[in-house]
Amino acid sequence: MTGHEVDRGVKNQLRTLSKENAEGVAQHLVMVAELLDVEPEAALAHAETAVRRAGRVPAAREALGLVAYRLGDWARALGEFRTVRRLSGSNHLLPLMVDCERALGRHAKALELAQSPEVSTLAIDDRVELAIVVSGIRRDLGQVDAAAAGLNDLVRRISPNRPSAPRLFYAYADAKLAAGDPVAAREWFARAADADHELMTDAAERLDELDGVEVLDLLGDEDETADGREDETAGGHDTDRHRGAGEAEGRD
Repeated sequence: MTGHEVDRGVKNQLRTLSKENAEGVAQHLVMVAELLDVEPEAALAHAETAVRRAGRVPAAREALGLVAYRLGDWARALGEFRTVRRLSGSNHLLPLMVDCERALGRHAKALELAQSPEVSTLAIDDRVELAIVVSGIRRDLGQVDAAAAGLNDLVRRISPNRPSAPRLFYAYADAKLAAGDPVAAREWFARAADADHELMTDAAERLDELDGVEVLDLLGDEDETADGREDETAGGHDTDRHRGAGEAEGRD
């Protein structure tokens, strides 16, 4: 890693440092990105070093916040995201800040932050992420109809080609299922599966569950009878295994 892999915006931020320090911090930031999904503890060490060397560079504080968020250290993540917002003037981390407040059990504070005037400045994909978090908060509070209603407008306006579309369709389907509308849930799980080219969600599996489809282990020999015929019960669909309306909700 040379450090030259960071994008232009980060390079501009690093210009406030000496050349040698800027190169070192850039290398640590690249390593954070490389390790975040596979070795978050190692990513944490690189992020902390970057912050020690460049504490007033927003990209360094954001990197540390993202690692803390991934590790479930919500208070630390929130503190770093607030610092990024103060240093940069950018509101792009608002969805994550709201989610941190939610994770800390401060639902009222989370909703207040989600309704702040700065939300109007967010890019469309950031607004989608924020709406998904707010929908989750509504479900936490038992407001299942409001959880779905809050996503109504966005799901009908967003292009399925947007990066955030699969997650939005999935969240809406999940909310409709929780609200007792399996027909609408099936429609939107199907849309999520169609849009999810990167396999970010398990929409296809959720769709199969709603349809009562059970995936078989085709490699097993135990389902065959002594004369080589497949056991006639092996391919049966277990229609009682549908996911419950409120089950398996998590922060998205």
